[in-house]
Amino acid sequence: MATLEDPVEIGGLTIPNRLYRAPLLECAGNGPDAVDALIADLEPAAASGVGLVCQGATIVRGEGGCAAPGMTRVHDPEFVSRLSRLTDRIHDHGSRIAIQLEHGGLRSMETWHAEYHDEHPDLEQLAVSEPPWQLRVLDRLGFLAYDPHVLTTEEVYELVADFGRAAARAVDAGYDAVHLAGANMGIVQQFCSPFYNRRDDEFGGSPEARLEFLAVVHDEIRERAGDVPLLTKVPAETPAPPAPIVRRKLSLRDGVEIARRLERIGYDAVVPVQTSVVWDMSIVRGEYPERAWDNEGLQAEYDAAFGGPARKRLVALANRLQSLQYDFEPAWNETFCRRVREQVSIPVLAEGGIRERAQMDRLLGDSSGDRGGASNADPACDMAGMARPFYAEPRLGARLLEGGTDGTASERTRALCESCNNCTVPQVTGAPGICRTPTVVRKRGELERNGTYDRS
Repeated sequence: MATLEDPVEIGGLTIPNRLYRAPLLECAGNGPDAVDALIADLEPAAASGVGLVCQGATIVRGEGGCAAPGMTRVHDPEFVSRLSRLTDRIHDHGSRIAIQLEHGGLRSMETWHAEYHDEHPDLEQLAVSEPPWQLRVLDRLGFLAYDPHVLTTEEVYELVADFGRAAARAVDAGYDAVHLAGANMGIVQQFCSPFYNRRDDEFGGSPEARLEFLAVVHDEIRERAGDVPLLTKVPAETPAPPAPIVRRKLSLRDGVEIARRLERIGYDAVVPVQTSVVWDMSIVRGEYPERAWDNEGLQAEYDAAFGGPARKRLVALANRLQSLQYDFEPAWNETFCRRVREQVSIPVLAEGGIRERAQMDRLLGDSSGDRGGASNADPACDMAGMARPFYAEPRLGARLLEGGTDGTASERTRALCESCNNCTVPQVTGAPGICRTPTVVRKRGELERNGTYDRS
């Protein structure tokens, strides 16, 4: 059975080990300091030995489509060419880097960020179909603001071409793989989901047709970027509200079938994730981020984002209720990943609630406790990833992989991240993704002073 230190191959690309940094919001934007900000954010993971570093979602068009402030756009060839400084730095440490391509569609900022909506009154949201009635109700109540533009068949192909062009630019800039943001309510999930997709052309009308967007994106990327390893998240909308609120959604069985079809289409790896039909705490799970909501220095920015103190309080209340609904569950995508891996031969990547080295060992099938021994466990995945824990410990890989100063105890190593979500809420203001929990920051400081993150 594989261990975390073993290499793995995705679409002909050899990755030196099976630990990856999952995509996160970097909030680096496209300004003159954007590349430096991305290097500062991503290089520490590579320096700590992480095999694959996944850059957070980048937007394939020049306007609209951002789900949060400060997302980087990759529509401009000149800007993307400058990202070679980032890929070079990652490669200097022997790691590989993937770029995640995205368009928010109905999740775009102009639907929920009040200040951004006021500053961009003419922006329309790209929609797969007319928004579901549940979202139209939220629009009428003033919680969201929709001005959707339902894509024609020709416009779908134009969007597909933008994904292909972005992938080609990324490959030219040195990226090793292309990762599609296929979940968390982005436009790829909207095409896949019966909740959103009620089209009657070749991109809708049946489960097979709802996957046609991913099929033509695959073909476009192959045409423009060659045989670059191509992976995508695969959604199962199991956390979505039950009927009668949401009747049409992707079940776990649907998600497994999507993964099987994607392998036949030619995708090189999949990342199965359970996610709702809306952008809620099913994406992150964990505690209510009280410290972040109470941060006095962010109140004005929260008011601007949510449209004033009253709406801010309503959003915070919803956040609190969701934290009760979506309890933190260790490795919450494990069952989905395991079912997918039983049905496909391409690599399966697992993320979501993974916090311990022992969890990673078990997911990879190495649960014997003896790093050199055999295991009877069937693997749930081929790579194991973490996201928010890298906000808390940018060089976390050194503690998880053999070769760190505590390597002999690596099976017992746990990330410092407390899943408190205090790092997530400030990002609605464009604040960078950093750990804001004092106990965690102090503990990381102690480990840094002790040389724990130094690699031999």
